[in-house]
Amino acid sequence: MRMRRHHSTADEEAGIDLTPMLDIVFIMLIFFIVTSSFIKESGITVERPSAASAAEQPKGNILIAVSADGEIWIDRKQVDIRAVRAAVERMRVDQPDSTVVVQADKDARSGLVIRVMDQAKLAGVEAVALAATAEGR
Repeated sequence: MRMRRHHSTADEEAGIDLTPMLDIVFIMLIFFIVTSSFIKESGITVERPSAASAAEQPKGNILIAVSADGEIWIDRKQVDIRAVRAAVERMRVDQPDSTVVVQADKDARSGLVIRVMDQAKLAGVEAVALAATAEGR
């Protein structure tokens, strides 16, 4: 009986297979992207009014800014009051249970702010909040 010796060649060298690790990393990345909530920013910074009763609220997914000049900003774009409802409906397609926070400048016309909040409600949003700064901050 002859004994054969097994000679290792360069092709048979032991190596680390990274494929399973990369699969897990990509699966985790996809999981975090899908489960994260995206906040739609308004696009401008407004000087919010202060209120003694202002309370911390869970984050709003859709931010609408109303400037002192009467400009309305949603998702970094200036929109007309007639386009607010359509813009909110379009943004709610991804997250139907999203909430709206109206960031009105302290010098903004109250009538315009109410019309913006009304358009958000007509778009099917149940929770529409008005942003304010707590007094003393």
